Amino acid sequence: MTQAFDTQNPPFDRLNQEEASELRAAVDIGYYAPSTTVIASGSSSEHLHVIIKGRIEERDGESVEAVLGPRDSFDARAVVHGAAGSTFVATEETLCYLVPKPLILDLIRRNVGFGAFFYQEVSRKLADFARRQETEGVEQVLRARVREARLHPPTWIDGDATIKDAAVVMMQANNNALFVRDGARVGVITGMNLAKAILLSGQSHDTLVRDVCHFDVISVDAEDFVFEALIKMTRHRKRRLAVRSEGEFVGMLEDIDILGLVAGNSQLIPGRIDRAHSVEDLIEPARDIQEQVDRLERQGVKVEVIAEITSDLNRGLFSKLYELIAPTSIKEAGCLIVMGSEGRGEQTVRTDQDNGLLLAAPVPEADLARFRSDFSGALSQFGFPPCPGNVMVTNPQWSQPIDDFVRQIRSWIMTPDEMSAMNLGIFFDAVCVAGRPDLLTRAKTEITSFMRGETGNLARFAKAIDQFEDASAGMFTSIMASVGVASNAIHIKKSGTFPIVHGIRVIAIEKGLSETSTADRITALVNGGTLSGELGNDLKGALSYFMEVRLRSQLNAMKTGRHEEEAIVRLGELSSRDRDLLREALKVVKRFREVVRSRYHLGLF
Repeated sequence: MTQAFDTQNPPFDRLNQEEASELRAAVDIGYYAPSTTVIASGSSSEHLHVIIKGRIEERDGESVEAVLGPRDSFDARAVVHGAAGSTFVATEETLCYLVPKPLILDLIRRNVGFGAFFYQEVSRKLADFARRQETEGVEQVLRARVREARLHPPTWIDGDATIKDAAVVMMQANNNALFVRDGARVGVITGMNLAKAILLSGQSHDTLVRDVCHFDVISVDAEDFVFEALIKMTRHRKRRLAVRSEGEFVGMLEDIDILGLVAGNSQLIPGRIDRAHSVEDLIEPARDIQEQVDRLERQGVKVEVIAEITSDLNRGLFSKLYELIAPTSIKEAGCLIVMGSEGRGEQTVRTDQDNGLLLAAPVPEADLARFRSDFSGALSQFGFPPCPGNVMVTNPQWSQPIDDFVRQIRSWIMTPDEMSAMNLGIFFDAVCVAGRPDLLTRAKTEITSFMRGETGNLARFAKAIDQFEDASAGMFTSIMASVGVASNAIHIKKSGTFPIVHGIRVIAIEKGLSETSTADRITALVNGGTLSGELGNDLKGALSYFMEVRLRSQLNAMKTGRHEEEAIVRLGELSSRDRDLLREALKVVKRFREVVRSRYHLGLF
């Protein structure tokens, strides 16, 4: 029967004729009764299993992660890495080909294409971790409470006011629907009611509100489910519903507000930012930006998408703030930048301020002092705490004329210390959010021109990849060991995110890349042949995983009233699947560290 083994079934289609014959001669057949555990989580396996007939469930605890059938293989991880990430259980009578572990390892060593299949499993599992079903997110939204939507606050007008008065109130309150008090009655008047009264019915501006509003107010309770609100909208053919809480009207829910729950309000916030006339007008949209992060995460949106949406909205917020408060002298000469993870578009939960100001020429000191104070103070109002490292416009080092800043860049490049490397790294991730982008381009060009081809400069900069190595002492050996290492804690940024971000940043400078996000830099380096496609995919998968872990940790901290800028993961609190994912992501980091160390000969510096 072993001669029937299908070597055209991936990954065996990568074997040559001699290797395929060798495999056919070595395989055996195993039988598993229903409910048999074929491979237990955390255990090794002496065979790669290929299903002939029957069904195998891949389980994480009580959760079924996948159902495998004929021609599917499992578990490469248990064979190659010595520890299965899941438990594999036969759910019916099952026959499997059994390919011996020594042969698999020998074929991996001899056949690069065959071996690549097994190591691509790292990227696949990390990518699967971040993937959610869109339908699950929509279902969660429909079961949210009405109070969780962004309600329009109640704005009232008397029934004996004119429709001209109503139009003015609507404009001032930025609200397209008003509650009407008319004696004991409560009604609603909308912008559409006003338009119909004037344009279609020919009524004058002095027409009384009570004559054009409607008193058949359809309402929902703030504790009702969103799906109940949708049913009422459909049944009564209404685009908006009044919302009550404890018998009182507390707001208005529109159909677009429900869309906002699904899309995280991201399509509504830019309009609110654009319409702002003061710093106070920006406080609510700033809060909306942060609240949508939790909403999008609960809906299963990928962390990279959450970060991209949030970064775009934050940049719009900063740009509008700059427009509102910057003196004319600064608007004419300035370039407002954001840096670090905000610049790379990898920030989700709001942390501290990372910003700066480049000036084409000196400006009046009084203007600059006022802008520094007003800008940072406004961001604090919006929930952005000051940067502990003082990387912000209030620090003269980060808000100065471009000629002086270029001299500072050269000093950082020539000074071999951790602070200089950190400043260079933070700045190289900068993007312009308002003002003159040519100033930022000039400053970044200085970095690449001074460092490209300069082995010593690049090596000193690259050395920072080991800056936090002590934070993970003993970590890798602990993770690789059996699962009972509950006491160990891992700092996600220092042990995971930073080595990837900084290593890629160094190579990006060497190659003169203009991309700012780490994922885009990886893509450019793979396309240019600097990194292999396999390593590039693994790095993207690991980075996505670390961002997801950090986001979940920060959101959990926020729900309990704590501020947690960085994520600390304790192995004993993780499921077996999460431990498996963490182990694989850290293996990618370890492999990439060695690539960077070798590339820049860090052992010599």
